[in-house]
Amino acid sequence: MKYNYIAIEGNIGAGKTSLATKISEQYNAKLIPEQFADNPFLPKFYENPEQYAFPLELSFLAARFHQLKEELSTQDLFRTFTISDYFINKTLIFAKKTLQKDEFALFTKLFYIINTTLPKPDLLVYLYLNIDKLEKNILKRGRNYELNMEKEYLEKIQTGYLDFIKSQQNMRILIIDTNNVDFVNNEEDYNNITDIIINKDYEVGITRVTL
Repeated sequence: MKYNYIAIEGNIGAGKTSLATKISEQYNAKLIPEQFADNPFLPKFYENPEQYAFPLELSFLAARFHQLKEELSTQDLFRTFTISDYFINKTLIFAKKTLQKDEFALFTKLFYIINTTLPKPDLLVYLYLNIDKLEKNILKRGRNYELNMEKEYLEKIQTGYLDFIKSQQNMRILIIDTNNVDFVNNEEDYNNITDIIINKDYEVGITRVTL
C-alpha cells in the first residue's frame, strides 16, 4: 500500500462517506467515519445559524479531535491502511463561513493549539461535485435538518475548501471531478476512482483528475 493514511473530503453530499466505506471494505482498511448524527447542535444550527454556529463548531472540533487522536494513535495490525471520510481542517473551513469575525479569531487559536498533535494524511482526496448535484444528493438522502439548506451555503463551503487546498504547500492533494460518474451505484466508475486513489504515486502538491 502506497499510503498509510488517506482522508476523503468533499462538500456536503459529495459522497465521501460512501466512497471511504466501500474502499475500507474492499481493501480491509481501518475506517474512521465522521460522527455527526448525534450532535445536538446540528439541527438547531440549520434552524438558527447565528445563535448556534459557535457551539456547533466547538462541539465538532472537540469530537473530531478526540476521535482522530484515539484512532490514529492505535495501530491495527490486521488492517492494510487507515481511511477517514473527513480531514480535521474541515472544522476550520466550516467555521470561517459560519462564525462572526471575533468568534472565528478565537476559534482559530483553539484549533491550532490542538491540531499540532494530529498527523496529516499521506493523501488528501477532494471529491469535486457541482452545487446542483450536491443538492440532488442531499435531497435524495433525506436528512430532515439538511432539506432547507440554501445554495449559497453550499457555495461558500465549496469556495472554502478550494481556498484551503490552494494554500497548502506540504501535502499530497488529489482533486477528483466526479460530476460525470456514479461511484456509488456504478461498479466501473467505482473501480476507476479507486484505481486513481489507491494505485497511483502522487508528489507533494495538487493533482487534478476528471473522470
